[in-house]
Amino acid sequence: MLASLYNGSVCVWNHETQTLVKTFEVCDLPVRASKFVARKNWVITGADDMQIRVFNYNTLERVHMFEAHSDYIRCIAVHPTQPYILTSSDDMLIKLWDWEKKWSCSQVFEGHTHYVMQIVINPKDNNQFASASLDRTIKVGTVCYYCCQTTHHHHWIRGCTYRLESTLNYGMERVWCVCGLRGSNNVALGYDEGSIIIKVGREEPAMSMDTNGKIIWAKHSEIQQANLKAMGDAEIKDGERLPLAVKDMGSCEIYPQTIQHNPNGRFVVVCGDGEYIIYTAMALRNKSFGSAQEFVWAHDSSEYAIRESNSIVKIFKNFKEKKSFKPDFGAEGIYGGFLLGVRSVNGLAFYDWENTELIRRIEIQPKHIFWSDSGELVCIATEESFFILRYLADKVAASQENNEGVTEDGIEDAFEVQGEIQEIVKTGLWVGDCFIYTSSVNRLNYYVGGEIVTIAHLDRTMYLLGYIPKDDRLYLGDKELNIVSYSLLVSVLEYQTAVMRRDFGMADKVLPTIPKEQRTRVAHFLEKQGFKQQALAVSTDPEHRFELALQLGELKIAYQLAVEAESEQKWKQLAELAISKCQFGLAQECLHHAQDYGGLLLLATASGNATMVGKLAEGAERDGKNNVAFMTYFLQGKLDQCLELLIRTNRLPEAAFLARTYLPSQVSRVVKLWRENLAKVNQKAAESLADPTEYENLFPGLKEAFAAEYYLRETCLGTSRPAKDYPLVTVSCLTLKVTNKMMCCVQQNKSCFLNFSPSLDELEVDLDNMELDDIDTTDVNLDDDFLDD
Repeated sequence: MLASLYNGSVCVWNHETQTLVKTFEVCDLPVRASKFVARKNWVITGADDMQIRVFNYNTLERVHMFEAHSDYIRCIAVHPTQPYILTSSDDMLIKLWDWEKKWSCSQVFEGHTHYVMQIVINPKDNNQFASASLDRTIKVGTVCYYCCQTTHHHHWIRGCTYRLESTLNYGMERVWCVCGLRGSNNVALGYDEGSIIIKVGREEPAMSMDTNGKIIWAKHSEIQQANLKAMGDAEIKDGERLPLAVKDMGSCEIYPQTIQHNPNGRFVVVCGDGEYIIYTAMALRNKSFGSAQEFVWAHDSSEYAIRESNSIVKIFKNFKEKKSFKPDFGAEGIYGGFLLGVRSVNGLAFYDWENTELIRRIEIQPKHIFWSDSGELVCIATEESFFILRYLADKVAASQENNEGVTEDGIEDAFEVQGEIQEIVKTGLWVGDCFIYTSSVNRLNYYVGGEIVTIAHLDRTMYLLGYIPKDDRLYLGDKELNIVSYSLLVSVLEYQTAVMRRDFGMADKVLPTIPKEQRTRVAHFLEKQGFKQQALAVSTDPEHRFELALQLGELKIAYQLAVEAESEQKWKQLAELAISKCQFGLAQECLHHAQDYGGLLLLATASGNATMVGKLAEGAERDGKNNVAFMTYFLQGKLDQCLELLIRTNRLPEAAFLARTYLPSQVSRVVKLWRENLAKVNQKAAESLADPTEYENLFPGLKEAFAAEYYLRETCLGTSRPAKDYPLVTVSCLTLKVTNKMMCCVQQNKSCFLNFSPSLDELEVDLDNMELDDIDTTDVNLDDDFLDD
């Protein structure tokens, strides 16, 4: 919304979020006119300094500025297609400016004898415009040549009844401007104290369709009809406008605001201007009429109700008044259907059509109420959400007969809540137990059994007209009276309805009529209802069937689907299920297919399968699963393979530590490789690595490590004991045995040992007696930071 202010500023507001988007500092005087030029990304302003200014509303840059009049500029009108703007002023002139000709003045229109307050361009003929002046005339001219075709006196009129419709007072002082948003019911009002956007009238077109596909709508005061049967076998695509032949039925005596067929389609009611007229649907013959603020049909086609005032509701049957009553808390609105709904300040009350007995009062402010054909289900739509309720007619009848469970709010057990959905319903209808509706975000959905299914995303606001089962199509209309349709299989709806009613015999009969491409949707519905086994039988989507098979523990079906899919992820999922079912053979096969070496290692070690561990090592190393390969070698006691694997994969630090711990005879070789590799990055760090052959004193216990290595090579190489024997071997016994063997090896002076220099204790004594300050460190490669400390 663009607002020009008296302080010389122009503001751009987002009316949906009510936030200020941009502000233009135009001048120090009042800005009385401003307009968007969307195709040029411009904002044009006219102020009391007689200047027209053009701004780029993206960059806020002033594009152009020129003096347009000799007095205050009152109005600016932008031509919808040509590069023209019209300006009017207190100098009594209207000027035409062409921005493609460097904003030259193409024409000057004279004729008014007072201030020219407003200009509007004819939407049907863009060469015509009308101007309103304080000389009490409206003049019509053209942008090509000025010709005062007509002079009108200034009137405000209501197009049909010539009466005052409504008076709005928002307490913001004087109104200076009124502007409507094209294509909507939004009207912006500019006041002394601010601006307001209101919605006037009814957005939904006056349009209705009967169960046979005959559509009636109002175009102004004319009633027109179209018949879907006349299309024959023409191909219909979802969302495309239907080429319908329109038939004029005549004019209506009142201005139609709503049109509605009765349930059997024989009659149609037209409401507007506080009156209603009931016509025959075929020939538009007048059957009844009267005054009413609202009109609704009952479930019985011969019965209807009117809201005569805010306190009186009347019920008619066969066009004769049957009953009149005053609801306890007044009547702000009424709703038809299986029960008569009355909205008041205290909530919603449902009454019996026969005796107007209160059935149930609910603390809710409904916007729409939709009843299913059976009368068992009802949708109550509010401003923010909608509720699905089940009407318990048997309990109501029993309570009325025994007078039990009846309170001042009606019968407590009359309704049972089935669900609440946080979505705004614009229009809706029932097909069986499926509620079809259009939402505020232009989606066409249907609700059944707690599940919402999206039929289509609409590109504009559409209004539901009805559903023709034999066509398997849903029909909608828009404000321009265009009719579109979408495919919705009745067999799918019937199947879902049967499932909701737990009538599985009927569901099985309907299932063969559902096309295969729609069965996965049905399977998803069954799954959400908790019938996973039936969903598995119905679904045709392999992905969905695999998920269902896993949930149901159907290993055979899941295995077949995994073979067909050849997916690693599916094999892993099936392996997990097989393990949980103790099917270890199947689990091993699945893990092999999935190349899940980690899972295979876990399975092999848990089952004590040494052969499987041995084979796993080769495959894991071949496929680059080095961690698993290392673990399998290590578990088998193949330390040399572990060391070589670390060296091949350039994990030299880990190889050095492994050698120091388990293979001390290999430490020197590994340290040499480590030095060479590290020298490529950091020479100083490489030189700091100590080799046991050069610095034996820095490796305490190395002699014993060599003894342990020798003993283990002699006694344990290539042998392994089953896990069941480990509880029989005590730690103390094993330690004593190894120690004795090691001492024996030391005494025999085995050739595998190194000749070590003085002990660590002797070295420490020498260091204690040494004066560190006398040491010359000139040729020693030490860090400076270390020396400073």
